[in-house]
Amino acid sequence: MGIFSRTRDIIAANFNDMLDKADDPSKMIRMIIMEMEETLVEVRASAARTIADQKEMHRHTVKLDALQADWAEKAQLALSKDREDLARAALVERKKAADTSEELKQEIAVLDDALRAYDEDIQKLQNRLREARSRQTAIAARLESAENRVKLRTLMSTERTDDAMARFDQLERHVDYAEGRADALKIGESGKRSLSDEIAALEGSDKIDAELEEMKRVLGRGSDDDKKDN
Repeated sequence: MGIFSRTRDIIAANFNDMLDKADDPSKMIRMIIMEMEETLVEVRASAARTIADQKEMHRHTVKLDALQADWAEKAQLALSKDREDLARAALVERKKAADTSEELKQEIAVLDDALRAYDEDIQKLQNRLREARSRQTAIAARLESAENRVKLRTLMSTERTDDAMARFDQLERHVDYAEGRADALKIGESGKRSLSDEIAALEGSDKIDAELEEMKRVLGRGSDDDKKDN
């Protein structure tokens, strides 16, 4: 009766209520699943023993039915030989065999009912086990999500993160300074002229001087060398 009571308790259990009241739902659902798996194994083992007992009883009824027929033949033989006492004794043995066979058949019928109950319980336990495992998967997913959120919040609020962000700021300032130095070097280089630029400037100066002299000549204000030539 213990296994039946235990099975009924598990089948009738309210998982939601148990998990809501549990301090550690993940641990609770693992314990529930373990209990159900163990109970399922025990129910199947009990059902197997019941089937074995039923088969053994059936074999005995077959033997008892054959024994009844044998005692009936012996009673007829004794009566045919005018041995009514032996015939009566044979009939008594026949009745004993019949009574025993009837008792065994009644027990077999009881075991039939037990096996039907086992079958129903096993199916219900399997359904509840699937439900529990589904709940376990859901709880595990929720727990993992919660733990990840906690880790993220912890990471974002720790001094290590603040220090890392400060280091990033410091590195950015260092890069800004390096870029500033490079830009400053470009500014210095813009005031220098290359050799080609300087030569080109001289050529431009000669052209301007020649043009200026031409203008003086036209105005009669040429240079002293021009006046001597005239």
